[in-house]
Amino acid sequence: MSAHHHVQSPATTRDDDAGLARWDDDGAPPAQPHSSPNAWLRVGAELGDRLVALSGRQDLLVTCRPGTRSGAPAAYFPALGEVEFDARLFAPLQPHEIHPRIVGDEERYPAAWGVFIHEAAHAAHSIWTQPAGADPRVVEAALLLEESRVEGAHLITRPTDRTYLRTSARTLVMPDIAHPTLQGIEHAAGVAALILGRRDVGILDAGETRAVADLCERVLGADLLATLTRIWSAAHQCADHDATTMLAHGQKWCDALDIAVPALPVPENLTDLLSGAVGVVMDHAAATDAADLAAQAAATNAMAAQSKAQAQNRAQQAGQRRKAAATAKSVFNTRGTTVTPDGTPAPSGNPVTGTRRPTAAEQSAAARLSRALRAAAYRERTEERTTNPTPPGRLNMGRALARDAQRAAGSVPTAEPFTHTRRRNSPTPPLRVGIAVDVSGSMRAACAPVASAAWIVARAAALTDPDSLTATIAYDKHLTALTRPTHRAPERVTTFDATGGHHNLGDAIDALDHGLELSRPGAGRLLVIVTDARYGSDETAQAVSRVKQLTTSGCAVLQLTLTAESRHLPGTTLLHLPRPSSAPAAIATAATDAIRRTR
Repeated sequence: MSAHHHVQSPATTRDDDAGLARWDDDGAPPAQPHSSPNAWLRVGAELGDRLVALSGRQDLLVTCRPGTRSGAPAAYFPALGEVEFDARLFAPLQPHEIHPRIVGDEERYPAAWGVFIHEAAHAAHSIWTQPAGADPRVVEAALLLEESRVEGAHLITRPTDRTYLRTSARTLVMPDIAHPTLQGIEHAAGVAALILGRRDVGILDAGETRAVADLCERVLGADLLATLTRIWSAAHQCADHDATTMLAHGQKWCDALDIAVPALPVPENLTDLLSGAVGVVMDHAAATDAADLAAQAAATNAMAAQSKAQAQNRAQQAGQRRKAAATAKSVFNTRGTTVTPDGTPAPSGNPVTGTRRPTAAEQSAAARLSRALRAAAYRERTEERTTNPTPPGRLNMGRALARDAQRAAGSVPTAEPFTHTRRRNSPTPPLRVGIAVDVSGSMRAACAPVASAAWIVARAAALTDPDSLTATIAYDKHLTALTRPTHRAPERVTTFDATGGHHNLGDAIDALDHGLELSRPGAGRLLVIVTDARYGSDETAQAVSRVKQLTTSGCAVLQLTLTAESRHLPGTTLLHLPRPSSAPAAIATAATDAIRRTR
């Protein structure tokens, strides 16, 4: 079992290179080397650039051409400071298709890149050199142990390279299995070092290497395999420059084999058995890598799909916000005109019948609601107590005595005898109340009480907090603002009638949401929908989606119904009012609860 990927001796000169060095007496131009096409020079130079990051060394040269002087897929020559790389590892890619300088390009040739990483690991960690007069067999054993040691050391600093080292194992190991330099028991021991040694440094998994482990235990015996395992495990802990220890491990390796080999029978066709077992290991590793790659691709696709869905959702929400802003601008116009869903003035159908002065009962109700809202919005002052070793603050005698005792004992005083209390006023939350009233023909009974309730709530909110806002929209298939978002208390009650058809609650909610900022926390927020909800499926779906957005943001949504035939809009709190005249009180109670829940 050779370890030719780390070549301690100087490289030999190829015949082609020797031909370049000879003078041609006939004056003809020198022959070009057939094994080093110019097209691969750039690839070798770019591999050299990447080798700096992989090995941490800047004194190395990378030679890339078809075939190598050592005969191995790749080799590292410490004496020359050179890494030799067989360009045929990139097959079927051509030189112009390979750009190693670009980080990520290696994903197109993982096996070749894994071999290159292996040689980079040698360049970084195979620092020791054999002393003169060392036993060649011991050196060969030490170099065998070096194969898994350098990969394990490389993973410590670059753990993400594990995938490439797994992929390259077939390229590095399989040729040595099929054409061994060692025979019999020593061949099996070499296979154990190359496969199980990579298992113990984390390149291969234990389950993947079971076929080789079982075969080597059967051929070598449990005792010899355990001894060899201890040797390569100890070699994995050896320092990069420690030639003495590595050669000592190589000597132990040879001694263990010399003692055990005479007593161990060599199975017939051992090479075929080892090749088959290693093939099973490589197939399992390839299957695991393929499954991991598929899982990673699936996760990447899922993340991409999620990101795309989120982007589409954000775009949809932004479009909805722009549409809501346009709807609010058109609905809350100063002329009080009725508008269509696209914001253009409606040709007819304005439900507003006029205005009237508020009654004494309505003014009294607005005053009561204002007092109730102020009481609900009141927040106790918060207290924050801190302790200090020095004034200001109230002196705590117990802590003062404890501090004196600590100082007398020679320890650092930690007691803080002064207590300071800081009181802060909590801000009073404003109120945001939007009322959407259905003015289709079936809702005529609600017109008078809702008009009264809209004035009462708007008046009370304005008297409670200057930052409070209310607004009321009447909707059928068109939209009409009965009261607009303003800080001023309304002087008159706007009266209206219900004679429309169809429904457009979705756009009404959008206008109220944008005009009153119902989706924005920091205020007592309430949306009141006065309707029997006898809508078509599309009308219901649009309304429910808006209601869900509001409730998710923390806005309370109340549905007031007047008849037993009314339907419930999903997501709303349903309140059935057999007497329409109780609507103002119900809305006032809901507004008070909304501001009380605000934190």
